[in-house]
Amino acid sequence: DSWEIVEGLRGVPASMQEPDRQEGLLLKRRKWPMKGWHKRYFLLEKGILKYAKRGADLKKGKLHGCIDVGLSVMSIKKKAMCIDLDTEDNIYHLKVKSPDLFEEWVSKLRHHRVFRQNEIAMYPHEKLLFHPHASSSPSLNDSLRKRATLTKQASVHQAKVSSWLHSSEDMDKCSKDLEECESYLLELNLLLKSMEVLHRTYSAPAISALQASTYDIPKKEKRPRRWRSKNSGKETKATLQVPSCISSSPRLHASNPNLSTTESNTQEVCPESPDSPTDVSRLQEDFCRLANNIHTTLKSAFSSLVAERDRMRHTIDLQAPQPVQVMGLKTAYASECPGGSHSLVHQVSNESRASIPESISEFFDAQEYLVSSSSSENEVSDDDSYISDVSDSVSMDTYSNEGGSVRHNSVSSVVTLARRRSTLPSPCPTSSVSLWNILRNNIGKDLSKVAMPVQLNEPLNTLQRLCEELEYSELLDTANQTQDPYQRMVYVATFAISAYASTYHRAGSKPFNPVLGETYECDRPDKGFRFIAEQVSHHPPVSACHSDSRNFTFWQDVRWKNKFWGKSMEIVPMGTTHVTLPAFGDHYEWNKVTSCIHNILSGQRWIEHYGEMAIKNVNSDACQCKITFVKAKSWSSTVNEIEGVVTDSNGKVVHSIFGKWNESVFQGDPPSATCVWRANPMPVDQEQYYGFTQFAVELNELDSTLRPLLPPTDTRFRPDQRLLEEGNPEGAEEQKQRIEQLQRERKRVLQDNSMTHQPRFFKKSKDDTWLSNNTYWELRRDPGFSKIDFPVLW
Repeated sequence: DSWEIVEGLRGVPASMQEPDRQEGLLLKRRKWPMKGWHKRYFLLEKGILKYAKRGADLKKGKLHGCIDVGLSVMSIKKKAMCIDLDTEDNIYHLKVKSPDLFEEWVSKLRHHRVFRQNEIAMYPHEKLLFHPHASSSPSLNDSLRKRATLTKQASVHQAKVSSWLHSSEDMDKCSKDLEECESYLLELNLLLKSMEVLHRTYSAPAISALQASTYDIPKKEKRPRRWRSKNSGKETKATLQVPSCISSSPRLHASNPNLSTTESNTQEVCPESPDSPTDVSRLQEDFCRLANNIHTTLKSAFSSLVAERDRMRHTIDLQAPQPVQVMGLKTAYASECPGGSHSLVHQVSNESRASIPESISEFFDAQEYLVSSSSSENEVSDDDSYISDVSDSVSMDTYSNEGGSVRHNSVSSVVTLARRRSTLPSPCPTSSVSLWNILRNNIGKDLSKVAMPVQLNEPLNTLQRLCEELEYSELLDTANQTQDPYQRMVYVATFAISAYASTYHRAGSKPFNPVLGETYECDRPDKGFRFIAEQVSHHPPVSACHSDSRNFTFWQDVRWKNKFWGKSMEIVPMGTTHVTLPAFGDHYEWNKVTSCIHNILSGQRWIEHYGEMAIKNVNSDACQCKITFVKAKSWSSTVNEIEGVVTDSNGKVVHSIFGKWNESVFQGDPPSATCVWRANPMPVDQEQYYGFTQFAVELNELDSTLRPLLPPTDTRFRPDQRLLEEGNPEGAEEQKQRIEQLQRERKRVLQDNSMTHQPRFFKKSKDDTWLSNNTYWELRRDPGFSKIDFPVLW
């Protein structure tokens, strides 16, 4: 019952007869956030699949959607009669009721797909790009419609910018530059699609023949990407990175499943198609011309912004007395590098789509009560290394239990790390693994059962990733000291959102899967919590964790399902997260949302989270909270956005929150909203070090004083993970295979003796959740793990 990938265009493009239309009712899975299937009327014509609620709507032009099957990854499952189309923006799941009809639709889709790919490959590109009305291509019309929306947005933003600083010609010019840049980007995007499809065929010459130096594309092009207006739309991400791809890779967008995997075939020039090399060279010239135009325009816009910043800085210096908000803005300016390559607004990420006036309003109108934090990210010494302000002999006492014995939050207080590392031992090695070869046979399957090469990993473990959710634990500390139950819920909700912040820069690699029985501890007296985790089940893989502090207790058990759909991979978590606050007897529960990694096979990978998170207090129905992680749309700026409401028992909204899960969360209504949380700044050169935050960098550190106190099953002793961290992927791959083999052998021994694995530090409760058995820290103190027998995991 496995999925089968449908092949596409093979050989030389040639004139093809247009395939017959196909139409009729099919079952389509509802788009997020709905569940279930509904009937939709589909029409397949010239390689474009349109659908509407009924046939009559389709004739009137009331479309619900339009799919270019030529540019989609198509997979089918005969047994279940399912067809999946992954278009990158969306994954369309279709189902047919009868086997005959299923075969008919699959056959037609195959023909139309090849026809469409052939059509794009042979299309005279100048007409396609510069005379769009001569083309009846629906996908082009869609692009033009998007462009109209974007241009409308651009004019709105231009008006905003002008009203913000009407006296500044620089800003007006900058806005016009960005609007012009957006039209270049749209052309570049269409041109890229044509190049992509043309390059799928065997007839296209190697694009590596194009030398970047010939066209003198400066390396400085990357710099203006640090800031971006909404005007640029989603296309910026797809196109601005392309010139470097062209000069280094012989295949553009190698993600396409229809490409031959051998390099020689891809680069073969077929003499039977004399037009093809000319088309390609013309495309390459157009591409570089447009890229140069974009670079020049962005450079101009960038210099306008620099001039404007200097003018503002000068104005601020002259003004007296200065309001608090202006002082905050001034500090933001002062913290920037002299080169001016950082974002204009303090701590707004380089991927932020916030327009300039919106971002500025955060500072002029928002009174910030940022939670005070003693985290290692905020307390950095001159050499960027954390120096603990907790003395070596101090332990943190928490509430006493009934027996009267005091429980210490830090059992290792005597050997607290006095200094934490500020960087990993080695930058991430370059990967040469063909991901498509590994994944092509696993479309639609749960990837947790597929062995992946170590080059796709980051040197952290799933158990450590669970600990990363506590990076902003100070939000729970504040919640435990907040009397108002509704405000308390705001802090708990913000903590739940902040757990996703570290994933933003981490879409490029995956964590190591823990082996059965593997453990991890994290004792942080500086942050006031201690944490343990254990892999309690192998199939299905389940990780359980527990953390306690003077101000909260946090626990969860998590199981993930990973589904690969061709261009995207969905990660669906199951399980519930729990937090209790001792000061008020509150017990909060919430679910995790779905995550999706895009551009799995080529381009820059990026991650999005979408779905609804419901937070409730089990011990009181006074208030509830619902947070929506908004699904990104390619034609709007809702990327990474969250919105939520805290309601009372009657459903009346008491507080509303909004923001971006990777940047900041605000409470109230703009422009007078207050900032509840802001993500810590990323370390310098984070791209070279797997996109780790400072907190993540510290997680796998193994200090000589800590080594004798840990159990031998602790993640920090894993040789494969340690070797990858040290920049030795070959040694890591060898160790990973050895560790996986040992796990298989232990499983066989258990099966032969009719035994089941019993986790050491967690137990299963009545409702099938995993809870800590509260023995870890006692055993660690007395008799110590060196005197206890553990299985040999590696």
